[in-house]
Amino acid sequence: MGDARGYGQGTPCWADYWARDRRAAMDFYGAVLGWVFDEGPPETGYYTTASVGGKVAAGLFQPPEPDSPVTWGVYLASDDVDATARAVTEAGGHVVMGPTDVMEEGRMLLATDPTGAVFGAWQAGRHRGFQLVDQPGAVAWTELATRDAETARAFYARVFGVGISPPMAADFDYTTIRVDGRDVAGVWGAGSDEPDAALGWGTVFAVPGTDDALDVVTGRGGVVVRAAEDSPYGRLATCQDPQGGRFSLVGPNSEG
Repeated sequence: MGDARGYGQGTPCWADYWARDRRAAMDFYGAVLGWVFDEGPPETGYYTTASVGGKVAAGLFQPPEPDSPVTWGVYLASDDVDATARAVTEAGGHVVMGPTDVMEEGRMLLATDPTGAVFGAWQAGRHRGFQLVDQPGAVAWTELATRDAETARAFYARVFGVGISPPMAADFDYTTIRVDGRDVAGVWGAGSDEPDAALGWGTVFAVPGTDDALDVVTGRGGVVVRAAEDSPYGRLATCQDPQGGRFSLVGPNSEG
């Protein structure tokens, strides 16, 4: 699916980068993912959208608080953010911000689930979310890494009414969130044998070639956290940008 026009409740519909230095983030991700940027006016805090081929793929902003975390934030579609806020609390989560209107663009909240993972909920107005997915420069997948996958799955199923797939394997605690019969995100139960796992919601971006993209990452001051490896889903690697934000890349598998 390369052109995303609408999102059922519980589907990841947007991602944005919470930067310590927004312009430095633009330089880095522009080089790695080929993004073109549209900087918003002062009243939006200069919220910046990133596009590929004229289609919006992600956002970047710089929170005013100097101690804000540097991370990629993931937003799940909501039919009614106010109802989602109530459901979050009833299910054992915590609403951190909102619900609040974002001008005419939509209505949102930020919350933590019972495992401590931060996520957003987005009720679309003029801004429906990603205009491009699964294409180079766009988000290809999002997933939650957590030490308590059972609690997380029960929470998102209750709050958003999503389905949860069976585990992929008996020895690998990975399931998917399902909306309208489609896999839309992953939930990974990171075990004690993964002490360096980046817990929380994460993003995977598609690139034309993973190894070439990693050369750009390191050339721009980033770090390869997990080396590129072929998989049934493509050649995957995990990186850290110069400000400390984690993200992953996926491209075609290597030949041979």
